Amino acid sequence: MSDNLARVSFSIEREPFEAPVRRGFRLVSAAPNRRARPRIFYALTAVAGMAAIILAQLLLSVGISQGAYEISSLQSSRSELGRTAASVSEDLVRISSPQSLATNAEGLGMVSNSNPVFLRLSNGAISGAPASASGSQAGAASLVPNALLAGSTPFSALPDKAAAAGGTVAITSAPVVPAGLAAPTTR
Repeated sequence: MSDNLARVSFSIEREPFEAPVRRGFRLVSAAPNRRARPRIFYALTAVAGMAAIILAQLLLSVGISQGAYEISSLQSSRSELGRTAASVSEDLVRISSPQSLATNAEGLGMVSNSNPVFLRLSNGAISGAPASASGSQAGAASLVPNALLAGSTPFSALPDKAAAAGGTVAITSAPVVPAGLAAPTTR
């Protein structure tokens, strides 16, 4: 190989270096043809937006406070209904006591029989000696008096609803019972 190319110097033509020209500083003013938007428009838009936000907040707070008043009234009515339910359940317990039931049964003409008689369903046999009940209160002697029933009125002393209404009660004949069992309707 030859080293001719390595020894030959090529001349490269370079462009002369020019220093950049410095421009002087100057004040920039607004272009005369450009129209500036009025600043009052932006101010009115901001004030209207704030007013809308405040109005929305007021309406929302009024709605929430109205809901709070409704909740309060519903809670008070719930507590009142709870007291009424407690009072009614106390009346039910008082009326369903054995003393109240015995007093009301006696007022309706029912008396307890001291001779118990039982019917055996398997063969239809009667066990015990049937006898008519006397009008005395043999079972009432074993009952402890109920102090809560002192001021109550037995059912027999209450006025009859039909008589109070002034109407008459229509007496109908006994319902007709078929001889056999009714067959179910099938399709």
